Amino acid sequence: EVQLVESGGGLVQAGGSLRLSCVASGITFDDYAIGWFRQAPGKEREYLSCVRNSDGRTYDDVRVKGRFIISSDNAKNTVYLQMNNLKPEDTAVYYCAEAMSSCHGGFGSWGQGTQVTVSS
Repeated sequence: EVQLVESGGGLVQAGGSLRLSCVASGITFDDYAIGWFRQAPGKEREYLSCVRNSDGRTYDDVRVKGRFIISSDNAKNTVYLQMNNLKPEDTAVYYCAEAMSSCHGGFGSWGQGTQVTVSS
């Protein structure tokens, strides 16, 4: 069974930083890509970033490029999202999801999400 578990969310002031973690199990981690998404209340889910675990290639959405950094630790089956210079509009539930081999295919299993709240 594929399982993704996010952690690291919380309450932070604007300008602060958080690092989210996504631990994957039930997959051959190196063969997969892991993406980060977020969804704010009343808004659609947004794609943020993705890493292809086979070679570490990353794909960032322009809205977070330069502020959010995705990375992976294949030995720990974990993908991180380092979020810097956070803004109130970054407040959302953050999710990770897995895709077989490529960031450009469909994402399959999803985690339960972790809440990030940025105060002004």
